[in-house]
Amino acid sequence: MADVLSQSQIDALLKSMQDGPPKEEKEEPKVVEVSVQESPKKEEAPAKEDNFSKYDFYSPRKFTKEKIRLLKSIFDNYARILTSQVNGIFRTMTDITVLELRETRYYEYVNAFHENDCMTIVETHVDGKGTSNVPLMSYISPGLTLTLVSHMLGGTDSVMKTDGDYRYTDVEMALYRRIMEYIVHALGDGFSNYINAEFKISKVETNPSMVQEVGLDETVVIVVLNVDISGLAMERIRICLPGTLLEHMFKIIDNRKHLARGFAYENNQDVIMEHLRASEFPLTGQLGIVKLDIEDLYHLKVGDVIDLNKEKDSSVKLYVGRQPWFTGKMGVFKKNIAVRIEERIMQKEELPKDDTEGFTQSPDEPEEDEEFISNPGIDAEDLQELLDTDPSLDE
Repeated sequence: MADVLSQSQIDALLKSMQDGPPKEEKEEPKVVEVSVQESPKKEEAPAKEDNFSKYDFYSPRKFTKEKIRLLKSIFDNYARILTSQVNGIFRTMTDITVLELRETRYYEYVNAFHENDCMTIVETHVDGKGTSNVPLMSYISPGLTLTLVSHMLGGTDSVMKTDGDYRYTDVEMALYRRIMEYIVHALGDGFSNYINAEFKISKVETNPSMVQEVGLDETVVIVVLNVDISGLAMERIRICLPGTLLEHMFKIIDNRKHLARGFAYENNQDVIMEHLRASEFPLTGQLGIVKLDIEDLYHLKVGDVIDLNKEKDSSVKLYVGRQPWFTGKMGVFKKNIAVRIEERIMQKEELPKDDTEGFTQSPDEPEEDEEFISNPGIDAEDLQELLDTDPSLDE
């Protein structure tokens, strides 16, 4: 074929395009048509890149994939429990599954609401940790609410459908709260394998845009549950878990995992002793115990001798803090008074009953010995007489 078309060939090509598709023996127009049709396909290829989610380095992810998988497992369990409870309580056939679980910002959750939607504020109480300051938020679509209300009031198996601006009546609001109590209570069963938590409804907010429990830019995890009602309708349950609440829960779960794996029961004796090695403890040597009346104590002066009722070579008891630990002999070491340790006290020693009758022990002193004993034998009247006879005591 020549590079330049003749006039007859050009006329035939124009006529074939006006009359309809070209004849079979003329294949050149087909080549031109194919090339023209392929050009827009090449331009559509870059459009597929829009399906990829962009990562925002200014607001990085707060939870790892492991934490997200843990939440997915928790809500899969919650969906199974909720399915059985809803089917049993409301006598309807539903299939509840986890449709979506993703980490995002709180404003994305709020922006999905209509003006007349209801948001339920749920408080979380963890055993031993009290109530969390940050609540979670839950929402169920009006179609699901009205369908369950219809079954509660003895209606048929029909599915109720509403538009996005539907507003609940006062009776429906009361029944809506009752339905939410069943849905929220099942959350505790869903978390039971990991944490003992109790969820209670705090309030129902009829204007979600005014809820200020969580900052708009705070990181949250949104869980979307798909509710298939007898194959006739698809409704949604949306749960918002604030990042602060999840961090509190994950911390408790991680601690319990360590306990289950035995990390808390490792033999840390050497580490503990290393930390205690530099600790200081007072060491006290007890020479003896003597009981004096207040009158004898008053007349004591320099040079008087107090009899300790012990032999000069008797043992001395050593206290570490307020606990007796050793007995030893008193002597001299490098011109200083010293005690040579002879025996370790292994058992609790008690004084004879005759020596302890009529005396009480100070609550601040050790139980093992009657080292510091007060005499309650003198009463207030005797003390007042003593003060009256000797005015110098008042000074």
